[in-house]
Amino acid sequence: MTKTELAHIIDHTLLDPKATPTDIARIANEALEHQFGAICVNSGYVQHAKSCLPSSQAPRIAATVGFPLGQANAAGKIAEAEQACRDGATEIDAVWNLGLFLGKQYDKVSEEIRLIKQALGSQIFLKIILETGWLTPEQIRQGTVLAVDAGADMVKTSTGFGAPGASIDAVRIMRESAPEAIGVKASGGIRTLADAMAMVDAGATRLGLSRSVSILAEWPISQS
Repeated sequence: MTKTELAHIIDHTLLDPKATPTDIARIANEALEHQFGAICVNSGYVQHAKSCLPSSQAPRIAATVGFPLGQANAAGKIAEAEQACRDGATEIDAVWNLGLFLGKQYDKVSEEIRLIKQALGSQIFLKIILETGWLTPEQIRQGTVLAVDAGADMVKTSTGFGAPGASIDAVRIMRESAPEAIGVKASGGIRTLADAMAMVDAGATRLGLSRSVSILAEWPISQS
Protein backbone atom coordinates (compact mmCIF):
# COMPACT_ATOMS: atom_id res chain seq x y z
CA MET A 1 0.00 0.00 0.00
CA THR A 2 1.24 3.49 -0.87
CA LYS A 3 0.72 6.66 1.10
CA THR A 4 -1.84 7.84 -1.44
CA GLU A 5 -3.70 4.54 -1.30
CA LEU A 6 -3.87 4.83 2.47
CA ALA A 7 -5.22 8.37 2.23
CA HIS A 8 -7.95 7.22 -0.14
CA ILE A 9 -9.39 4.75 2.39
CA ILE A 10 -9.47 7.27 5.23
CA ASP A 11 -12.70 8.89 6.42
CA HIS A 12 -11.26 12.09 7.93
CA THR A 13 -13.51 12.39 10.96
CA LEU A 14 -14.71 15.14 13.27
CA LEU A 15 -17.62 14.17 15.53
CA ASP A 16 -16.70 16.20 18.60
CA PRO A 17 -19.81 17.91 20.04
CA LYS A 18 -17.68 21.03 20.49
CA ALA A 19 -16.80 21.20 16.78
CA THR A 20 -17.48 24.62 15.28
CA PRO A 21 -18.17 25.57 11.64
CA THR A 22 -14.54 26.69 11.45
CA ASP A 23 -13.43 23.22 12.55
CA ILE A 24 -15.56 21.62 9.82
CA ALA A 25 -14.01 23.92 7.23
CA ARG A 26 -10.57 22.90 8.48
CA ILE A 27 -11.15 19.18 8.03
CA ALA A 28 -12.64 19.80 4.59
CA ASN A 29 -9.48 21.66 3.58
CA GLU A 30 -7.29 18.95 5.12
CA ALA A 31 -9.18 16.30 3.17
CA LEU A 32 -8.55 18.18 -0.06
CA GLU A 33 -4.88 18.74 0.73
CA HIS A 34 -4.14 15.15 1.73
CA GLN A 35 -6.53 13.43 -0.71
CA PHE A 36 -8.56 11.68 1.96
CA GLY A 37 -11.35 9.62 0.48
CA ALA A 38 -14.09 11.12 2.63
CA ILE A 39 -14.88 13.33 5.56
CA CYS A 40 -17.22 12.11 8.29
CA VAL A 41 -19.28 14.64 10.24
CA ASN A 42 -22.43 14.77 12.32
CA SER A 43 -25.50 15.06 10.13
CA GLY A 44 -26.21 18.66 11.09
CA TYR A 45 -22.91 19.75 9.57
CA VAL A 46 -23.27 18.08 6.16
CA GLN A 47 -24.57 21.16 4.39
CA HIS A 48 -21.78 23.32 5.78
CA ALA A 49 -19.17 20.69 4.92
CA LYS A 50 -20.44 20.56 1.35
CA SER A 51 -20.20 24.34 1.07
CA CYS A 52 -16.52 24.09 2.05
CA LEU A 53 -15.69 21.67 -0.77
CA PRO A 54 -15.43 22.27 -4.52
CA SER A 55 -18.12 20.71 -6.66
CA SER A 56 -15.71 18.51 -8.58
CA GLN A 57 -13.20 15.91 -7.38
CA ALA A 58 -14.14 16.54 -3.76
CA PRO A 59 -13.92 13.99 -0.97
CA ARG A 60 -17.16 12.16 -0.26
CA ILE A 61 -19.22 13.31 2.71
CA ALA A 62 -20.31 10.72 5.26
CA ALA A 63 -22.89 11.62 7.88
CA THR A 64 -23.56 9.89 11.17
CA VAL A 65 -27.13 8.86 11.98
CA GLY A 66 -28.54 7.86 15.36
CA PHE A 67 -25.17 8.85 16.74
CA PRO A 68 -23.72 7.87 19.13
CA LEU A 69 -26.27 5.79 21.06
CA GLY A 70 -28.33 4.25 18.27
CA GLN A 71 -31.47 4.43 20.40
CA ALA A 72 -33.63 6.59 18.12
CA ASN A 73 -36.45 4.71 16.43
CA ALA A 74 -36.24 3.69 12.79
CA ALA A 75 -38.41 6.57 11.58
CA GLY A 76 -36.13 9.07 13.29
CA LYS A 77 -33.01 7.51 11.82
CA ILE A 78 -34.54 7.45 8.36
CA ALA A 79 -35.56 11.11 8.58
CA GLU A 80 -32.07 12.10 9.74
CA ALA A 81 -30.42 10.07 6.99
CA GLU A 82 -32.68 11.42 4.26
CA GLN A 83 -32.04 15.01 5.33
CA ALA A 84 -28.29 14.39 5.40
CA CYS A 85 -28.45 13.07 1.85
CA ARG A 86 -30.46 16.07 0.69
CA ASP A 87 -27.75 18.23 2.26
CA GLY A 88 -25.02 16.46 0.30
CA ALA A 89 -24.01 13.23 2.06
CA THR A 90 -23.41 10.20 -0.15
CA GLU A 91 -22.55 7.88 2.73
CA ILE A 92 -24.39 7.21 5.99
CA ASP A 93 -22.74 5.85 9.15
CA ALA A 94 -25.73 4.64 11.17
CA VAL A 95 -25.57 3.26 14.70
CA TRP A 96 -27.69 0.16 15.07
CA ASN A 97 -29.82 -0.48 18.13
CA LEU A 98 -27.30 -2.32 20.28
CA GLY A 99 -29.75 -2.83 23.12
CA LEU A 100 -32.20 -4.65 20.88
CA PHE A 101 -29.41 -6.82 19.53
CA LEU A 102 -28.17 -7.72 23.01
CA GLY A 103 -31.78 -8.40 23.96
CA LYS A 104 -31.92 -10.88 21.06
CA GLN A 105 -34.56 -8.87 19.22
CA TYR A 106 -32.82 -9.74 15.99
CA ASP A 107 -35.84 -9.31 13.72
CA LYS A 108 -36.33 -5.74 14.95
CA VAL A 109 -32.66 -4.87 14.44
CA SER A 110 -32.69 -6.36 10.96
CA GLU A 111 -35.92 -4.61 10.02
CA GLU A 112 -34.55 -1.23 11.08
CA ILE A 113 -31.46 -1.63 8.91
CA ARG A 114 -33.58 -2.87 6.02
CA LEU A 115 -35.89 0.14 6.26
CA ILE A 116 -32.98 2.59 6.36
CA LYS A 117 -31.38 1.03 3.29
CA GLN A 118 -34.70 0.89 1.48
CA ALA A 119 -35.26 4.60 2.14
CA LEU A 120 -31.77 5.55 0.97
CA GLY A 121 -31.60 3.39 -2.14
CA SER A 122 -28.64 1.92 -3.93
CA GLN A 123 -26.88 5.22 -4.62
CA ILE A 124 -26.20 5.92 -0.93
CA PHE A 125 -23.53 3.84 0.82
CA LEU A 126 -24.77 2.54 4.18
CA LYS A 127 -22.37 1.66 7.00
CA ILE A 128 -23.73 0.06 10.16
CA ILE A 129 -21.86 0.71 13.41
CA LEU A 130 -21.85 -2.35 15.67
CA GLU A 131 -19.94 -1.11 18.77
CA THR A 132 -17.77 -4.23 18.73
CA GLY A 133 -16.06 -3.25 21.98
CA TRP A 134 -19.22 -4.30 23.80
CA LEU A 135 -19.66 -7.57 21.89
CA THR A 136 -18.23 -11.06 22.21
CA PRO A 137 -16.49 -12.59 19.20
CA GLU A 138 -19.59 -14.65 18.43
CA GLN A 139 -21.81 -11.57 18.71
CA ILE A 140 -19.50 -9.67 16.34
CA ARG A 141 -19.81 -12.51 13.86
CA GLN A 142 -23.56 -12.73 14.25
CA GLY A 143 -24.01 -8.96 14.08
CA THR A 144 -21.94 -8.68 10.94
CA VAL A 145 -23.99 -11.34 9.18
CA LEU A 146 -27.25 -9.74 10.35
CA ALA A 147 -26.25 -6.26 9.16
CA VAL A 148 -25.08 -7.51 5.78
CA ASP A 149 -28.19 -9.62 5.23
CA ALA A 150 -30.33 -6.58 6.07
CA GLY A 151 -28.65 -4.43 3.44
CA ALA A 152 -25.52 -2.83 4.90
CA ASP A 153 -22.82 -1.97 2.37
CA MET A 154 -20.19 -1.84 5.10
CA VAL A 155 -19.90 -2.80 8.75
CA LYS A 156 -18.08 -0.48 11.14
CA THR A 157 -16.53 -1.26 14.50
CA SER A 158 -17.23 1.70 16.76
CA THR A 159 -18.57 5.18 17.39
CA GLY A 160 -15.52 6.15 19.42
CA PHE A 161 -17.87 7.23 22.23
CA GLY A 162 -18.23 5.12 25.36
CA ALA A 163 -17.43 1.64 24.12
CA PRO A 164 -13.86 0.52 23.45
CA GLY A 165 -12.73 1.32 19.92
CA ALA A 166 -11.58 -0.90 17.09
CA SER A 167 -9.55 -4.01 17.79
CA ILE A 168 -7.59 -6.19 15.42
CA ASP A 169 -9.57 -9.25 16.49
CA ALA A 170 -12.91 -7.53 15.85
CA VAL A 171 -11.86 -6.37 12.40
CA ARG A 172 -10.62 -9.84 11.54
CA ILE A 173 -13.89 -11.44 12.61
CA MET A 174 -15.92 -8.90 10.65
CA ARG A 175 -13.83 -9.50 7.55
CA GLU A 176 -14.18 -13.27 7.86
CA SER A 177 -17.94 -12.99 8.39
CA ALA A 178 -18.77 -10.65 5.52
CA PRO A 179 -18.68 -11.31 1.77
CA GLU A 180 -15.71 -9.83 -0.06
CA ALA A 181 -17.88 -7.13 -1.64
CA ILE A 182 -18.87 -5.78 1.79
CA GLY A 183 -16.54 -3.23 3.34
CA VAL A 184 -15.18 -3.23 6.88
CA LYS A 185 -14.48 0.09 8.58
CA ALA A 186 -12.22 0.29 11.62
CA SER A 187 -12.75 3.35 13.80
CA GLY A 188 -12.09 4.44 17.35
CA GLY A 189 -8.72 4.52 19.08
CA ILE A 190 -6.54 4.41 15.95
CA ARG A 191 -3.81 6.86 16.88
CA THR A 192 -0.67 5.91 14.94
CA LEU A 193 0.38 4.72 11.51
CA ALA A 194 1.19 1.34 13.04
CA ASP A 195 -2.36 1.15 14.42
CA ALA A 196 -3.81 2.02 11.03
CA MET A 197 -1.73 -0.50 9.11
CA ALA A 198 -2.55 -3.23 11.63
CA MET A 199 -6.24 -2.65 10.94
CA VAL A 200 -5.66 -2.82 7.20
CA ASP A 201 -3.69 -6.03 7.62
CA ALA A 202 -6.59 -7.47 9.65
CA GLY A 203 -9.00 -6.75 6.81
CA ALA A 204 -10.21 -3.16 7.15
CA THR A 205 -11.07 -1.55 3.83
CA ARG A 206 -11.85 1.83 5.39
CA LEU A 207 -10.44 3.71 8.37
CA GLY A 208 -12.29 6.29 10.44
CA LEU A 209 -9.62 8.61 11.82
CA SER A 210 -9.64 11.88 13.69
CA ARG A 211 -5.82 11.97 13.64
CA SER A 212 -5.58 11.42 9.91
CA VAL A 213 -3.09 14.20 9.23
CA SER A 214 -0.62 13.19 11.95
CA ILE A 215 -0.93 9.50 11.02
CA LEU A 216 -0.21 10.23 7.36
CA ALA A 217 2.74 12.39 8.41
CA GLU A 218 4.34 9.28 9.95
CA TRP A 219 4.65 7.69 6.52
CA PRO A 220 8.36 7.22 5.72
CA ILE A 221 9.56 9.80 3.22
CA SER A 222 11.46 7.12 1.33
CA GLN A 223 8.18 5.26 0.69
CA SER A 224 5.98 8.23 -0.19
